[in-house]
Amino acid sequence: MPVIAQLLTVILFTCLSFTARGEKLRIVTEPWAPYVYEENGKALGLDYETTAIVFKRLGIEVDWQFLPWKRCLSMLEQGLADGALDIFHSDERDATLLYPSEPLSEVEFVMFYANERPHPFLTLEELRGLTIGTSPGYLYSKDFRESSLFTREPAPSHEANFGKLVRGRIDLLITDRRVGQHLLDELNIRDKITENPVVISQQSQFLAVRRNAGMDLLVQRFSAELKRFKREHAYTELSARYGDDPATGAKATRAAVVSKKTVEQQESGAQ
Repeated sequence: MPVIAQLLTVILFTCLSFTARGEKLRIVTEPWAPYVYEENGKALGLDYETTAIVFKRLGIEVDWQFLPWKRCLSMLEQGLADGALDIFHSDERDATLLYPSEPLSEVEFVMFYANERPHPFLTLEELRGLTIGTSPGYLYSKDFRESSLFTREPAPSHEANFGKLVRGRIDLLITDRRVGQHLLDELNIRDKITENPVVISQQSQFLAVRRNAGMDLLVQRFSAELKRFKREHAYTELSARYGDDPATGAKATRAAVVSKKTVEQQESGAQ
């Protein structure tokens, strides 16, 4: 058999291996609206819908599971899941995970403050003496995480953090721009909270699969199809629907990035 024919055969069997065996690709993720979440039993979100469309075009069926992030990572380690949606890249994970070259989305971590107690700023030095609300299990960039200028106070959820901000129990909170804008509408507090435009840090989110599980070519095809879809008008509409242009009418100021170091969710793992 000619070499090219052998290669095409390998690609075909790799991409059809799950459906051929009557299996589905097992993908785990943690709700992270508006990137991925469930509403009335239906899975939604920018990255979820993008990934679902790409896999449908590739002819791959997926079994989705929405779980706490640490459990997602544990399932990957134990081989109980094939991949994770919306995971950040790190050098430490390269030994166990395969990442497409094309990311699903870009996370921009910014801060929010209450209109009754405004704290606009351009640098972290201006936050001296303040209390910043953080999310449990998240590992932020080193300069933010280790700063002695301000106090970091975790809350059990993003919703709880915004509640503390409204009530004046914290001075600001840090979260992804899209996530924050989504919650302003979800909690009906847009008239009470303002987003500070300075980007504290930014990072790409990926779909990653377990290494040494025979999915190398699938990752390559996923990346190529994802890149193709992101050039289509359908993706532009999808992105806009999930906050590419938030109701405030202004994006975060990308030029004013305090730190380009990684901000990772979940200390033992990613987002």
